[in-house]
Amino acid sequence: MQNAVIVDVVRTPRGKGKPGGALSGIHPQELLAGVLRELEKRTGLDPGDVEDVLTGCANAVGDHGDCIARMSVLAAGWPEHVPGLTMNRFCGSGQQAYNSAAMMVAAGQADIVVASGVEMMSRYPAAGGRLTLDGANEKLRARHPLVPQGVSADLIASLDGVSRAAVDAYALESQVRAAAAIADGRFAKSMVPVLAEDGSLVLDREELPRGTSLDKLGQLKASFEQLGTAVLDGYDRSFDDMCREVYPQVAAVEHVHHAGNSSGLADGAAAVLITSEQAAREHGWRPRARIIAGASIGAEPVIMLTAPGPATARVLAKAGMSLSDIDLFEVNEAFASVVLRFLRETGVDHDRVNVNGGAIALGHPIGASGPILLATLLDELERRDLSTGVVTMCTGGGMGTATVIERI
Repeated sequence: MQNAVIVDVVRTPRGKGKPGGALSGIHPQELLAGVLRELEKRTGLDPGDVEDVLTGCANAVGDHGDCIARMSVLAAGWPEHVPGLTMNRFCGSGQQAYNSAAMMVAAGQADIVVASGVEMMSRYPAAGGRLTLDGANEKLRARHPLVPQGVSADLIASLDGVSRAAVDAYALESQVRAAAAIADGRFAKSMVPVLAEDGSLVLDREELPRGTSLDKLGQLKASFEQLGTAVLDGYDRSFDDMCREVYPQVAAVEHVHHAGNSSGLADGAAAVLITSEQAAREHGWRPRARIIAGASIGAEPVIMLTAPGPATARVLAKAGMSLSDIDLFEVNEAFASVVLRFLRETGVDHDRVNVNGGAIALGHPIGASGPILLATLLDELERRDLSTGVVTMCTGGGMGTATVIERI
């Protein structure tokens, strides 16, 4: 076994994931291709040496389809012999890309791999009435009555006794931390501007953060109450009723999440150059960190979003480490209750978790979020001269992903 090391990480700013967002006019293949070219430029990488490009993308249909990994390699002008593989583990897709790249390197199956992620939620096709992740499989629905993720987040809050005030307070802190990080330039090292074909600037800053207050957050209507309580076409009961079938101890699902304490829809792309130590030496690269361990895990699929804690426990066991060995954590802020449960389960102090804010303030470009969180973590470890960090994410269908890195 050989060590897998991170040579560098680059990413775009996160754009608003809706029509009219700054990045929305760019084809997702071109957005990722620009990141690949920037990684090439910053590291002096000869793209002909890349043995594979792994790309996380959670909604690989339409202009995200047709193996966006391979198409982005071609769009970047990289040699035709460089292959691409598109991966889907829902929100953990991009993180799975670099966990899998590290496995390839550790196993000696490759020496130079690019792990990446892309998602442009502004360009998603119409949902067509599909609200859950069961593929309209009635037999699966009878066994696991999956509900929309926002209802799952409210179910977590209901089970944990988390109030609307608590999730709003967490959301405000995410905004405050993100604003401080932006003002201090903490995202600048890994973030690269997105340019149009004529060289004009499209976006060079995070587009989603906004000023808010507890009073403003308190005025927002719960986003998933109507969805949870209504009986929709094609269903014989409400999503809240489906939750109570699996969790009868919940008298009623308390709907506490809204646009201000949930992750923002976003566009973005990111890429990580992962190599063996020998390849790094041969190419004159000074690696920034090594990937100590990666892991994934399943969780009960109706509540769906509870796996960051168990995934972290699994990856730390594989690394032979404990929570106290980790300096900083990045826990994807899919919804406020997800991170609050992680804090409660692990006992990790909030001062070590999402220190520069998270997806509630900055947005969640699904497939790109894993590599973006890795960039955020590595940059902050270097800024603070700390050593170890964990990235962990909940994913659709009741799964979680986690990675341990250590600076070199």
